[in-house]
Amino acid sequence: MPWKESSVMEERLRFVARRLDGEDMIDLCREFGISRKTGYKIFNGKRMPAHVNF
Repeated sequence: MPWKESSVMEERLRFVARRLDGEDMIDLCREFGISRKTGYKIFNGKRMPAHVNF
């Protein structure tokens, strides 16, 4: 099975969507290979472009 390509933005959107679904921040950060500090920055919108609306 081929690898699925995704952009950084797609990964961030997946991260935020899963967090909004109630998944634990620590588990998500571990799965995505990022620190909790980075996870909270992404989730709190500090690294999301202004044109992305949820």
